[in-house]
Amino acid sequence: MYDSRHLLKVRRFLPLFVTQLLNAFNDNLYKTTMVFFVVYTVYNSADAELMFSSVASGVFILPFFLLSAIAGQLADMRDKAMLIRRIKFAEVILMLIGAAGLFMAWYGIAVDTIAIPLLMLTLFGTGVQSAFFGPIKYAILPQHLKRDEVLAGTGLVEAGTYIAIMSGVILAGVLSERVEIAAFAIIGFALIGYLVARQVPPAPPQGEIEAIDFNPFTSSWRMINHIRKHREVFYAIIAISFFWTIGSVLFIQFPPLAKNVLYADARVASLFLVFFSIGVAIGSVAVNMLLKGRVSARYSPISVTLMGVMVTAFYFVCRAWNAMVEDETLMDIATFLTYPLAWAVLASLLLVAIFGGMFVVPLYAFLTTKVPKSQTSRAVAANNIINSGAMVVGALLALALSAMGVPLAEQLLLSAGMCAISAWLGRMLYRAETGEIALDD
Repeated sequence: MYDSRHLLKVRRFLPLFVTQLLNAFNDNLYKTTMVFFVVYTVYNSADAELMFSSVASGVFILPFFLLSAIAGQLADMRDKAMLIRRIKFAEVILMLIGAAGLFMAWYGIAVDTIAIPLLMLTLFGTGVQSAFFGPIKYAILPQHLKRDEVLAGTGLVEAGTYIAIMSGVILAGVLSERVEIAAFAIIGFALIGYLVARQVPPAPPQGEIEAIDFNPFTSSWRMINHIRKHREVFYAIIAISFFWTIGSVLFIQFPPLAKNVLYADARVASLFLVFFSIGVAIGSVAVNMLLKGRVSARYSPISVTLMGVMVTAFYFVCRAWNAMVEDETLMDIATFLTYPLAWAVLASLLLVAIFGGMFVVPLYAFLTTKVPKSQTSRAVAANNIINSGAMVVGALLALALSAMGVPLAEQLLLSAGMCAISAWLGRMLYRAETGEIALDD
């Protein structure tokens, strides 16, 4: 059953797929609109733009670190479909607050004192929402799908997520000069997402109901210690987390790099993110076809190695672009595409994303197939806790490099180098999976 299209026709998968697609779409419509508006309109300094991008990333990531353990416990101890409906209703409230911030920023009303704090508050709220939704969207799959459908379902969720990101980014780019329309759009899509979420079939708890530890620190520590007993899963989590350290560095660098190195306006920057999202979607589906539904890290080492090669290629393209372009006026899409190197920029981004998707999707399937169904949400939550810590490390690395005066383009080489470590982690996991080494080695 490695052809995953049949899943899009069944109620046990389709409403969840559409719900998470709308969730990712609306989150990225909001986040991209906010970041593009601030980077291209409010600030006029590469350092200030990088600082804002880093702080925004930190604000979004913090809830994952603090709340994932609680979210994982709730998802394993409560009906997951009921939790999805409540999370999506909360999104409607959040988007009302975010829309108010966008309106105020667009009309220049108390931008620094009220509008940007409202935007950051909403961003933090979407982080909280995603921290609670994340364990559910993966952990519900083994409950509704057959075992040989889980990798296909995971690939579709991952591909759908990035198609949604792409769509949200496209719309944000189109609306970059009409922020007031974006404000209405995020409210509308939140309402649609809530209505679709109500169609997700019930997913009651699979094991004994245990008391929930609402202390974020003790619950996180206990959950990580527990998941370490599942050594194969823990190894996958470490590999995923190192991957997201790379990802956080790339995403923090990207808006200021697009503006200050490639001289791209907001719509061109959104085109870059579109190609990146298309790439991850392609990689997510391709690796499922290669593995024929089997959950395995077989292709992970070579995939992330090739990702590192393409990040290096992207660095050289950026250097060549910076040397070639003399007019530093920000380009629109039509102007950008007149340069021969434009297609090298887009192709390298596409290939970085394809190989990244091929690396990470099978590892997410490890989280939901290598532990009992009663513990899947907590496995995903433990992954989110460690991932968020890794992403914070990535954000701090990006800030440190900027503080040391390392140019934005050169910072890409850090990400390329870290891909080599990810390849080693993927290789160790595959050797353990095949019995070549013991996981305790």
